[in-house]
Amino acid sequence: MRNSAHKHLRNRSTKSRLHTLERGYLELLSAGKPDEAAKAFRTISSAFDKAAKAGAIHRATANRKKSRLAMRLRRPKPANAPPAQPEAQPASQPVSTPPGQ
Repeated sequence: MRNSAHKHLRNRSTKSRLHTLERGYLELLSAGKPDEAAKAFRTISSAFDKAAKAGAIHRATANRKKSRLAMRLRRPKPANAPPAQPEAQPASQPVSTPPGQ
């Protein structure tokens, strides 16, 4: 088997593990378990760093994902809250022209 095929399999396995860890972390947050989520965050943060070190993902990608996951940990969403709806934009008022123009 070629080196590229070995690397492809290893990278794919690493990325799959990252997705699984991330999914579990988000489930803990949505279930309202901040202590367990904090523990899971340390695990996933380490996994992202190791994946970046091995070259499976880019260093900036790992840092961005860790940052976004940390923001979610700091501001957990209530489990029974409905999804946020975008606010409706007010209708714009027609522009009136002064008389004589």
